[in-house]
Amino acid sequence: MITGYHSHVYFDADSIEQARRLCQAASQKFGIQMGRMHERPVGPHPDWSCQLAYGPEQLNQVLPWLALNRGQLVIFTHPLTGNDLHDHRDYAIWMGAIRPLDLSMFGA
Repeated sequence: MITGYHSHVYFDADSIEQARRLCQAASQKFGIQMGRMHERPVGPHPDWSCQLAYGPEQLNQVLPWLALNRGQLVIFTHPLTGNDLHDHRDYAIWMGAIRPLDLSMFGA
């Protein structure tokens, strides 16, 4: 069962403001939760990132909007099923280049 989704917007020093604007606009437009702008890799993510969290009923609105508004930013989206390894490895949705995640924290 999917209880929600996380979309992780990846950025670097040159694209941080673009990522901030995208995340803030998504948060305002859809009423979704915007996390912190991490200016270092966090968790399994290889790049700087910001997390957007939302319910499964919002996926059909949020995902197309991100696809059309991301520019050159890479976005990694995964469901929340209770199995972090499967969520990040097997159920991943990528927009842009696929980046190598460090899944060792999930027992991979």
